[in-house]
Amino acid sequence: MIPKNPLPLALGILCLGLARPSIAQQVCLPAPHLLTVLPMGGQVGAQVEVSITGENIEDVTALLFSSPAITAKPVIDADGKAVENKFLVTIAADSSVGVHDARVLSRLGVSSARAFSVGTLPEATRSKPNNAVETALAMPMNSICNAVMTKRAVDFYSFEGVKGKRVAVECAAMGIDSKLTPVLIIADAQGRDLLVNRTTGILDFSPPANGTYLVKVHGLTFQGGPEHFYRLALQEPSGNDPAPRQAATATVSSFSWPPAGLAATAKADETEPNNHPGQAQKIALPCDIAGSFFPAGDVDTYEFSGKKGEVWWIEVASERLGHATDPFVLVQRVTQSGDKEAVTDVAELYDIANPMKVTSNGYSYDGPPYEAGSPDVLGKAEIKEDGLYRLQVRDLFGGTRTDASNVYRLIVRQAAPDFSLVAWAVHMTLRNGDRAALSKPIALRAGTTTAFEVVVVRRDGFDGEIELDMEGLPPGVTSSGLKIPKGKQVGMMIISAAENAKRAFSIAKMFGRAQINGGTVTHPCHLASMEWPVKDAKNEIPVPRLMADVPVSVTDSEQAPVTIAASENKVWEAKVGESLKIPLKVTWRNEFTGPSVKLKAYGTGFEDLKEFDLSVKDATQEAVLDLAALKTQPGDYTLAFYGNATCKYRYNPEAVALAESAQKRAEQEVATAAATAKKLADEAASAPTDRKSDAANAAKIAAEKQKLAEASMAAAAKRMKTITDAAAPQDTVEIFLSEPIRISVKAAQVATAAATPKK
Repeated sequence: MIPKNPLPLALGILCLGLARPSIAQQVCLPAPHLLTVLPMGGQVGAQVEVSITGENIEDVTALLFSSPAITAKPVIDADGKAVENKFLVTIAADSSVGVHDARVLSRLGVSSARAFSVGTLPEATRSKPNNAVETALAMPMNSICNAVMTKRAVDFYSFEGVKGKRVAVECAAMGIDSKLTPVLIIADAQGRDLLVNRTTGILDFSPPANGTYLVKVHGLTFQGGPEHFYRLALQEPSGNDPAPRQAATATVSSFSWPPAGLAATAKADETEPNNHPGQAQKIALPCDIAGSFFPAGDVDTYEFSGKKGEVWWIEVASERLGHATDPFVLVQRVTQSGDKEAVTDVAELYDIANPMKVTSNGYSYDGPPYEAGSPDVLGKAEIKEDGLYRLQVRDLFGGTRTDASNVYRLIVRQAAPDFSLVAWAVHMTLRNGDRAALSKPIALRAGTTTAFEVVVVRRDGFDGEIELDMEGLPPGVTSSGLKIPKGKQVGMMIISAAENAKRAFSIAKMFGRAQINGGTVTHPCHLASMEWPVKDAKNEIPVPRLMADVPVSVTDSEQAPVTIAASENKVWEAKVGESLKIPLKVTWRNEFTGPSVKLKAYGTGFEDLKEFDLSVKDATQEAVLDLAALKTQPGDYTLAFYGNATCKYRYNPEAVALAESAQKRAEQEVATAAATAKKLADEAASAPTDRKSDAANAAKIAAEKQKLAEASMAAAAKRMKTITDAAAPQDTVEIFLSEPIRISVKAAQVATAAATPKK
């Protein structure tokens, strides 16, 4: 539920994020987005004051985190009032190290997430410009500095280096939701470059002499500003270990790792040298090995004894561990004839295929902007003959890279059928070159139904159907899973908020359930979303990632433009081959473009249903399902009707009345202050000599109060215009769905001829 004692904010917050590009048609109804949190993290056990920015997040009531060990409360000023958009964040001593999701609750509900990093190093936030050698900010060793990239400039830092003692400098940006692509440079005290990295944001440096060294940071294209934030870490690596890295958000592809029940660490380690057949590392199957693609061109070779009829499933994780790698596995049978060795390829294993075709062009949407596959390996090798077999692992990107941090995990196992799930909000099928990849928090308006695509990576031959479900939803919110059919990769989760739902929030769970080897297996479904709301993917590349949990909210501040549902909440029954008529009730709340909306159907068995028109003038209509044409077989089904439509949408019209009232109060205060100032000025002009000074001071104070009141009135007028402009009706194209409809199809009765007695 919504936390008690909501934060009272000044009317000014109504303006936060209201400004939107002036375009003829906006894509999707506005959703609350948390854009920046500065600083972007803190040290375990510390308190840190953060500032937030966002869009569509007026009336903020709380700043929340995906970890209960991180809490926030508003910053209070000297007058006991909450400071707008500032919070004091407390990181408990037992907080886990890593990246957590921050989000706010606002008028429209829960916002999109922004990364918040928790580490063990002391942290600081840059507070003044450092764009020259002379103003370089000194950083102590083993510390972190939070900063925002200066546009069209270079940020300078300094540190004291010891000859031969390694220093790891890392600029975390893309892994913490930043739009910055950093260029990292180590220079001498005069600013002359010594070492440069334009790709990975990390440098491993051994100073050639004792002294002061500089770190330069700038954007690859010298972009900057609030959305180009970074965390610069200065650390001393231990021994010959790889340079330490800060924690990063999880890629969508990582949802399929690890397999259920896998130990946190591998049972064995790769042993070098093992690049050549004569150096092959002997292993016994099954196995679980930790290795690394190091040095450049590394080919790790393993040998094992195989028996005819064995089937081994091979999985390699490296890209899903956060590395820019592309593993490849080659399995060969090795035979010996005298001094000659012969090898026969048994299996070549490449990428994990994406369960869905991703969008591929800038002119029309032809798939989701999410990559759920991976360059990692998941496949099988079938042993046809007894003998010696060789397994080689290499990184197809690793021919010229020498980076010991590019590690991998190799699993060779007998079949363990299983599955992993990820979901994301359905994105718009657009036209006329429009492209949007929006951050879509599950922030529901009352009366809204929304859809999430749920995709599966199947493991070790599992091809059964998967039931989808949710639990822990806020009051007034329900869900219905459209199962992933046998052998398929995609299902749907439909989430609905009742028309009378009240404001509420919860952390929900989404999961899938399947029958495997005679038992019920249940796994969580991860949620994916875009890091940033991308209005046009031709100008900005969408970047998706996994969310830490599944936050769900409902608001009664607005209602859905339209609500579509069956006239009765029941199971609709029909027989095979019949025509099933389902009466629909439709509540239209906005003005829609055109006479009708075209609807199609989500749901197994109804994908081929011909689209039909839903009149925007009628409150009741009928959907007709020709079960004969659809070739629907006996069984229980769930479907939902969906379509795109354009409506006239007004953003937060209630705020106009509040702003108008505030403007009138400001005008009245100006009138009162002006009258008082005039009165005191007149009195000062006519005051006797012994009271002249006091009267003049009183008149001066009154005049200053009048100026302050006039400034407040001007600000109120500006807020009024901003809010009025935002509330003006705007054509908005959105996906609209019906509430789920349950159908039961029965077998047709077979007519039997009466028995005829023999003559």
